Amino acid sequence: MTTLRINLFDFRDPKIRTLHLTWFAFFLTFVVWFSHAPLKPLIMEAFDLTTAQWKTLLTLNVALTIPARIIIGMLVDRFGPRLIYSSLLLLSGVLCTCFALSQTYEQLALTRLLLGFVGAGFVIGIRMVGEWFPAKSVGLAQGIYGGWGNFGSSAAAFTLPTIAITVFGGEDGWRYAIGLTGVLASIYGVIYGLRARNTPKGSTYFKPKKSGGLEVTSKKDFWLYICMNIPMYLILSVLVWKVSPAGTNLIPHTAAQILYALFVLLFAYQVFHIYQVNKEMLKHGAPESDKYEFKQVAILDWAYFVTFGSELAVVSMLPGYFLDTFEGLSLAAAGALASAYAFMNLVARPSGGWFSDRFGRRKALSILIIGLGIGYVVLSQINGSWPIILAVAAVMCCSFFVQAGEGAVFAIVPLIKRRMTGQIAGMAGAFGNVGAVTYLTAYTFVDAHTFFLIIAASAIAVFLLAQMLTEPSGHTTEVLPDGTVQLIEVS
Repeated sequence: MTTLRINLFDFRDPKIRTLHLTWFAFFLTFVVWFSHAPLKPLIMEAFDLTTAQWKTLLTLNVALTIPARIIIGMLVDRFGPRLIYSSLLLLSGVLCTCFALSQTYEQLALTRLLLGFVGAGFVIGIRMVGEWFPAKSVGLAQGIYGGWGNFGSSAAAFTLPTIAITVFGGEDGWRYAIGLTGVLASIYGVIYGLRARNTPKGSTYFKPKKSGGLEVTSKKDFWLYICMNIPMYLILSVLVWKVSPAGTNLIPHTAAQILYALFVLLFAYQVFHIYQVNKEMLKHGAPESDKYEFKQVAILDWAYFVTFGSELAVVSMLPGYFLDTFEGLSLAAAGALASAYAFMNLVARPSGGWFSDRFGRRKALSILIIGLGIGYVVLSQINGSWPIILAVAAVMCCSFFVQAGEGAVFAIVPLIKRRMTGQIAGMAGAFGNVGAVTYLTAYTFVDAHTFFLIIAASAIAVFLLAQMLTEPSGHTTEVLPDGTVQLIEVS
């Protein structure tokens, strides 16, 4: 298999300009989303927070992204990525500013919960990049988009403590640092709306035939699709339990019971819509030309659960983990060291996409998942007697496999069913957040060493699932009579 070379400095090429515009949009969403993590001691001191309250904030920050990525996936497929990305960036700026202005723990918790919606930005760019790049290079392009965008969490960890303490200073320095990220996101939201375009000139933006759920093409896939929605509601219920009187007591018992009942009703409502979307297929079957295997989606969901889910969880806890493990570290130093984990996104995620393009989708994903499992076993052995440089090297090696694995997942997503790429990406992305909430919830009950081993064990299970993955055919390009290039699906 050959891989199309991508010249990232050819700004005359519209697809290269689109790639740069889009990865930077994703970068800013991650800066906003994880702006609080490296400022943990300052925020905890300002609000006199307990460790349990801080860990709850970490979980709240990734919770709403679960339904948000499903919703955003549907909106992207319907209205196009340009409008949705621009709107999300503007919204994220407002919410980030509200977090910086919070005066109580309840306000911190609410704004962090709402900021989880910002994490859905990733899904938007997957559809945008999938529209602009052909199958033989889409893995590398998606890797650059995801990897350079994910670097936003590392940039936040590396710069925000210095901005808060050195540039602004004072007891409100952290507020100014976080508020600044919100202002930048809002400004870029306007720029993206003015400069981006949904498709190459002459291309058609394909939309799903129906909205409200994924179209599947067999009865077996219909039931599998319904089952794959259950973990999302279960983990949301776990989150409610954590903020109920049984956990941090943010909401009363009655409110928790109402939310549990609401989740049951929402699941029933979703099942109804899934049936409505697929009822003709259930009665008459799907045309051969329209068929795809939903198991592909399910396997990628679980693969993203262990790759991106573990990244979100580790990025959230790593600055504090370094502070607790190595005595004498300053806040800025701990943030800089922890940024090494996300720093690998710059090369790891594009490498995973390239590896998938070059050597095969299933092989690449399998190797990378085994690698991340081994990496987390190594991280579980870190203690205060380790040289810091060795601990950072172990973190970076593990991080490479985690983020390259993410690149391998999304090298496959755009090739399954092009007109539903947003929804498929949304579901995979949501499972990434299910993984994050699952791992962070486990972290509230165990120490960091056990936490890393739990991730490693789940990686083994996903590796076994990945062996059932079928190589997707995807889409290719066709030159139209007027000279424009049209992306077409390959059956």
